Amino acid sequence: MKIKNVLKSAVFGIFAVSGAAHAADVTLNALFMAQAAYSEDDIRNMTADFKAANPGVDVNVELVPYEALHDKIVLSQSANGYDVVLYDVIWPAEFAQYKLLEDVSDRIDEKTREAVLKGAWTTVEYDGKYYGMPWIADTKFLFYNKDMLKKAGFDTPPTTWEELETQAKAIKDKGIVDYPLVWSWSQSEAAICDYTTILSAMGGKFLDADGKPAFNTGGGLKALQYMVGTLDDGVTNPNSREYAEEDVRRVFSSGQAAFALNWGYMYNLANDPAESQVAGNVGIVPAPGAKGISKASAVNGSMGLGIPSKSTHKEEAWKYIQFLTSEKVQNKYARLSLPIWKASYSDPDVIKGQEPFVNAAKTSLAVMAPRPTMAAYQEASAVLQEALQNAMLGTSSPADALDEAAKTISDMQ
Repeated sequence: MKIKNVLKSAVFGIFAVSGAAHAADVTLNALFMAQAAYSEDDIRNMTADFKAANPGVDVNVELVPYEALHDKIVLSQSANGYDVVLYDVIWPAEFAQYKLLEDVSDRIDEKTREAVLKGAWTTVEYDGKYYGMPWIADTKFLFYNKDMLKKAGFDTPPTTWEELETQAKAIKDKGIVDYPLVWSWSQSEAAICDYTTILSAMGGKFLDADGKPAFNTGGGLKALQYMVGTLDDGVTNPNSREYAEEDVRRVFSSGQAAFALNWGYMYNLANDPAESQVAGNVGIVPAPGAKGISKASAVNGSMGLGIPSKSTHKEEAWKYIQFLTSEKVQNKYARLSLPIWKASYSDPDVIKGQEPFVNAAKTSLAVMAPRPTMAAYQEASAVLQEALQNAMLGTSSPADALDEAAKTISDMQ
């Protein structure tokens, strides 16, 4: 939704921030995502620890689906509602332009800047300023079913996208599973993330040096042709065109797919017998590369915590953000989302029991490809989502779909 339209439609009290009366001196209202990365229990437990350590500061936690997060943040500017918000790596340009978030550059010292993963900072940085602290350092990984690969005669998972399709065809031909591949290709940001991953592997770019659309040529075109090709070849589950990330986890965890591309949170859940029928047989590696171009691929799916400019409790809000993003807290909850801190990746307590996940992350987090940094990203993404969907449904060729999207996005600029 366009930001001007969101602001125009905002009314006081349009978002629900509820809670009983508190004896605390200050009550913070915090907005999070109920989807992937940290679980709702993780967030509430972290917050309980913060409140115990900070008497006088209460926190109302609200969790919404990812799809509602952007508009909730924008709407809150008219109602002065939130003090801390979780936001996606693709929004800082827009939020900076409309002054929705507080510039916290002066609050972050050099020691902190050096200790955090370089790629994580891109989550909260725009035009040389920091609009919060990175909190979720994440990308998409390739998950695979070890038993299915073994039955098909493969000792190792694929390292290129071409090899992935070859292994998938072999698994299908042997009748091990009907559709070896499952993706989150519904008409949403999830599909853009998968497309970005493959685009980056194949050397593609969203924009050229002049800032004009370039995804309709070279690696960008090859990426969509690859996606459509796996559907045409019958190795991708056709329902992928309607799936989001949790659908992918459900299908893979029920043993209906040999491979899945998904966020890191899936590793421990897919290996949990209470959550998965394939627990113990789930492997994880970086998303593949492309022969002669790249050895691995990844999309920057990280998220940060910021302070809305209308917050009247900025000091307490920053204290809460510092607590949630601290190395100690992130190391404690490093099962569904890995920390932003460099030192965490050599901490035995973080690594123990999830060595494959941490090892894959070391490679993937270093090659994360960004989605375009532009104030009109939401609108541009919607155009590209439709183009991907049209190509995958066969109503347009990949080339025609991307050419049309490139023209529309160019006119926006």
